[in-house]
Amino acid sequence: MDIRPIRTNDDLTAALTRIDALWGAEPGTPEGDELDVLVDLVEHYEDRHFPIEPAEPVDLLKAHMENTGRTQADLAALFGSRPRASEVLNRKRALTVEMIHKLSSEWHIPADCLVRPYHLTAAE
Repeated sequence: MDIRPIRTNDDLTAALTRIDALWGAEPGTPEGDELDVLVDLVEHYEDRHFPIEPAEPVDLLKAHMENTGRTQADLAALFGSRPRASEVLNRKRALTVEMIHKLSSEWHIPADCLVRPYHLTAAE
C-alpha cells in the first residue's frame, strides 16, 4: 500500500484512478483497507478544495418539487393560498415557521434545511 497525501489535482486524479481499480475490494483485505483510506483522503481533499454550500431554502424547495413531481398548485394547497405559494417561490415572502412545519411534516423536507436565512427580492 503506497498511500500519500493528496496535495494537487494530479494527486487527486491518481487517487481516483487507484480507487477505480480497487472498487469492489472485500472489506478487511489489504485492498479493501487501501480503498477505505483513499476514499477518506479524496473526501477530505474535495471538502477542503471544492466545498459545496448548502442550498438556499427556496432553491431546495423548488428542487424538491421538481424531483417529486409537485407543482405550485400543490404548494398553494399546502400553504392554503395560491398567492402565498407564488410569493415564496418568487422570494417575495419568507417561509414562516408554520410553512416550514407543513413542508417538513407533510412533504418530508428536513426543517433544518428550510430555516437558513436567504435573500428576498426587493419590493417593487
